[in-house]
Amino acid sequence: MKSIESIIRPNIAALCPYSTARDDYQGPLGVFLDANESPYENGWNRYPDPHQKALKARLSEIKGVPSANIFLGNGSDEAIDLVFRVFCVPGVDNVVAISPSYGMYEVAAATNDIEVRKVQLGENFELDVEALLSAADENTKAIFLCTPNNPSGNAFTNEQVQELADRFDGIVVVDEAYIDFCSVPSLIGKAVEAGNIIVLQTLSKARGMAALRLGMAFSTERIISLMSMVKYPYNINKAAQETVLEMLQNPIDAQVAEIVEQRSKVAAALKVLPGVRKVYPSDANFLLVKVDDADAAYESLIQGGIIVRNRNRVAGCKNCLRITIGTPEENVKLIELMSKL
Repeated sequence: MKSIESIIRPNIAALCPYSTARDDYQGPLGVFLDANESPYENGWNRYPDPHQKALKARLSEIKGVPSANIFLGNGSDEAIDLVFRVFCVPGVDNVVAISPSYGMYEVAAATNDIEVRKVQLGENFELDVEALLSAADENTKAIFLCTPNNPSGNAFTNEQVQELADRFDGIVVVDEAYIDFCSVPSLIGKAVEAGNIIVLQTLSKARGMAALRLGMAFSTERIISLMSMVKYPYNINKAAQETVLEMLQNPIDAQVAEIVEQRSKVAAALKVLPGVRKVYPSDANFLLVKVDDADAAYESLIQGGIIVRNRNRVAGCKNCLRITIGTPEENVKLIELMSKL
């Protein structure tokens, strides 16, 4: 692959990032007259730590990588956007992404005036490494992979991802939002060592912190430093940092195990229903289900008080619903309603 330095946007490579006086001075501090804050203490009058040191230290322990290899964003969406802002010249460069997949890759690309070259997955949502590489040219700066993929639910092999990274002259972004529900190991270790892999993870799914909007990116120190340079200084507020630190003490193994168990039970129950044509294998906390008429099924579930995601108009997902695995009681209600379609 090319060196990272050769694929950074020239204006980003030359950027002098915003810094605070507290970044520049590391001595003992007692009186803060540098940031035009209110001097009246109420717990919230000071700006939050722009480097999220305490939170990164805890995540470093959990994930087994140094803090310098961790970027924290306002959801994974911020990290996705930063890939475009750091590496892609608007109106010139492009990225390659699998289809169907998470819609924010395309939204972030459009916002940054970047072409997205979509490569359709196979009939059963299998990955075609050669097709992805063939779609790239000299202006392709990144390949986006969601694994386990959304909305199909299946994970790709680490060997396929590594082959892409080895053969591609750009960044391979591996979105592992659903990795906690999957038997395929995370690629965080590879991302920290390799020169061109960024792994995205989130606290929204298995850890149940969707409302706190905390996404993570893992990569080499150089790539993380570039993302940190371009982000807004105080992108993670104090309330979120403190709440996440507290909630990281909560064990999640039992909940994850129950979701995985319920995933199998719901899939088995759906497969025998007359209105269901196929339940795709899933490594995530949801199932992609093909039915006779997705629009009608969606409306029927709405009338019964259950909202799912209608993917009928997504390429490769005709008459498909994406159904999140809920509590055992919620799943029973889902099956009851689905049996009446």
